[in-house]
Amino acid sequence: MRRYIPVFCLAVSVAIAAQTAPKTATASKATTSAGKTTATGAKAPGAALGYKLPADEKRIPTIPKTGFSLKYQDIKIGTGAEGEAGKLWHVNYKGWRAVDGVVFDQSADHRQPIMDKDGKPEMGPDGKPKLGDPEPMAFPQGMGRLIPGFDYGVEGMRVGGKRRIFIPWQIAYGTRSIPDRPDHPGIPAKSDLIFDVELVQVTELPAPQQRPMPPAGGSVHPQAPVQPHPGTSGTSAAPPAGSAPATGQPDSSSKPGTPAQPSQPAQPSQPSQPSTPPQPK
Repeated sequence: MRRYIPVFCLAVSVAIAAQTAPKTATASKATTSAGKTTATGAKAPGAALGYKLPADEKRIPTIPKTGFSLKYQDIKIGTGAEGEAGKLWHVNYKGWRAVDGVVFDQSADHRQPIMDKDGKPEMGPDGKPKLGDPEPMAFPQGMGRLIPGFDYGVEGMRVGGKRRIFIPWQIAYGTRSIPDRPDHPGIPAKSDLIFDVELVQVTELPAPQQRPMPPAGGSVHPQAPVQPHPGTSGTSAAPPAGSAPATGQPDSSSKPGTPAQPSQPAQPSQPSQPSTPPQPK
């Protein structure tokens, strides 16, 4: 009886192996098939590229490479309204250089002097003007008034939200170099930047000031300066070369304080007035 026990065990092992072998082969075949699908999907021209071409163009069977990209992290999702492009965004910000972490600008550094009732700055014990609390920076979002990376990076934020934006140099200051200042470090050319931004509120843009109509036969230039948009220097553009200066401006060739005299042809001398003829009786 003991001679048959090993034979019985061997038969059971063979039966178990026979049942297991097809399943293993099937799994292996499925894996191979999946691998072919993955490889085919990777090689399929434009299968996952997400763009279309004209009918006369052919797809390039490779994945496009990314030269640079804008990235951001939402530190806090705001609970207020979502900011809209073309409106005035009020933000607190802090910017630093990605290469060394040196802060080059932040809204906390921009504080205005406190004015007294007479409109003069209040002086502190140190003899310097007292400064008020920092105020958010206001800019028209989506209108290109700031560097592209900042303008694009805040899109989708809600009021009360905070975001960290990673800006590559191509959409920051590019190849320009911002020199150092006494109160702010500079920004070397091709510097990647990082900004922490908090959206405080969003308001409507102020209505543009209407330009007055020029008087008949007068100068075509406006008589009053136009209110500049936020973010500009506020200086008015010079009139085109050869155009008439604005009314009331002195000519460069005249003496200081002497109004310009229009050039006119010489007038002939006035003849003497004849005596009154005698009246008939």
